[in-house]
Amino acid sequence: MSDASSAEEAHLKVGKSTSTADSIKSFIAGGAGGVAAVLVGHPFDLTKTRLQTAAPGTYTGAMDVVRKALARDGVTGLYRGVVPPLLGVTPIFAVSFWAYDMSKLLILGLTPNRTNKELSIAELATAGFLSAIPTTLVTAPVERAKVLLQVQGQGQGGPVYNGVLDVVKHLYKEGGIRSVFRGSAATVARDGPGSAAYFAAYEVTKKLLTPAGSSPSDLNLGAIIMAGGAAGVAMWSIAIPPDVLKSRIQSAPTGTYSGFLDCARKTIAVDGVAALWKGLGPAMARAFPANAATFLGVEASKKLMDRFF
Repeated sequence: MSDASSAEEAHLKVGKSTSTADSIKSFIAGGAGGVAAVLVGHPFDLTKTRLQTAAPGTYTGAMDVVRKALARDGVTGLYRGVVPPLLGVTPIFAVSFWAYDMSKLLILGLTPNRTNKELSIAELATAGFLSAIPTTLVTAPVERAKVLLQVQGQGQGGPVYNGVLDVVKHLYKEGGIRSVFRGSAATVARDGPGSAAYFAAYEVTKKLLTPAGSSPSDLNLGAIIMAGGAAGVAMWSIAIPPDVLKSRIQSAPTGTYSGFLDCARKTIAVDGVAALWKGLGPAMARAFPANAATFLGVEASKKLMDRFF
């Protein structure tokens, strides 16, 4: 009896240790994927944000944004505002991928009598949606600083902020922690459904690309790139309207909007429904390469860690 009890206790310890190790790996791999995404996707993101927030007539299209950014600041102009996402992207993506894996375990834990341990598409989407909730705690302030840095210099005046720390200092002085986290509701509105589509599309595409008799974990890098790119396209296909509102809320002077719905009403009243789709071109252009890079970084990091740890 004592031996059986000891064996069971040892098994539980091993299981707990393995679960902790997997959680750490998910966290680290997510961060690595995020860095890859920023390096590939930031110029597209800057173009999208400027199209979304500029006054009507400022730009004729995405290429006009790029031309004016290059003329004003050179190549480095395309990476204006890159510091906040680079500083924040590791925890953002780390928390996102960790929360996604934890959400999948939660769903399995809440359905102990299931006969199939493979999650359905709806369950994968639910896990993706849940992952956006803790991630917003990091995403909202980082994106607030990034958006403000990206849109400065569009008017007649010069830059207002000298860098990410200057942004945070000014925001806190202006309105405290509430100002720093402005746009959190809009971030959840974007990233909840977006993450649901993101992770579900990735898992489904991986399964479709897996040869009969093989495991999705054995897919080659080309298949991972395709699945990651498809995930990005799926996310941004539905995330643009809330992203437009998030960018406007986060870049507008204090008091411009009372909230997410107020921003939606005023945006449609002034610029029409089409304004909710501003930035779709650069967002979709960025979606495939940036998210292919993300999942490539995640999967490569996991395989590397599995090899050595």
